[in-house]
Amino acid sequence: MAHGTGDRFVVGVTGHRDLRGAEDEVASALRADLEAHQRTRGDRLVALSAIAAGADSLFAEAAISLGIPLNVVLPFEGYKEDFGDGKEQERFETLLAAATAKRTLPYDGRSTEAYAAVGRWVVDHSDHLVAVWDGMPARGPGGTGDVVAYARERGHPVTVVTPPQT
Repeated sequence: MAHGTGDRFVVGVTGHRDLRGAEDEVASALRADLEAHQRTRGDRLVALSAIAAGADSLFAEAAISLGIPLNVVLPFEGYKEDFGDGKEQERFETLLAAATAKRTLPYDGRSTEAYAAVGRWVVDHSDHLVAVWDGMPARGPGGTGDVVAYARERGHPVTVVTPPQT
């Protein structure tokens, strides 16, 4: 279970894209979680995200605002096309530009395999996982419930942030 490299402590994220209007509450909870890690880990702390819309992006924004280095892993080349042409694509590009390290998995395009692989990659390359999860089974392969199950099967520490019901 080696995740961070050297003396770094990597906190990864998985979570729902659609937060049903609970973005502010989720952002606050993610920031509080990162602040707690920052108090104990100091400048050893690194954030890891696939910067998908929703929870992943909120987590990445919280990390940046706290001065925590952000590592980004993308599931496939052309991932930014998943974000359309509006505000979400601009947000994606801003987060990607702010990343201190970037990696793209070797998938040709959008697929359930690519999304499942990126979730496993985040778990395998982090020391702790924070999951914005409603506790329900994944709605598709590689969904939040699958990533949490994968982490727990490996004895990986997981903090669950339950989005408020709206």
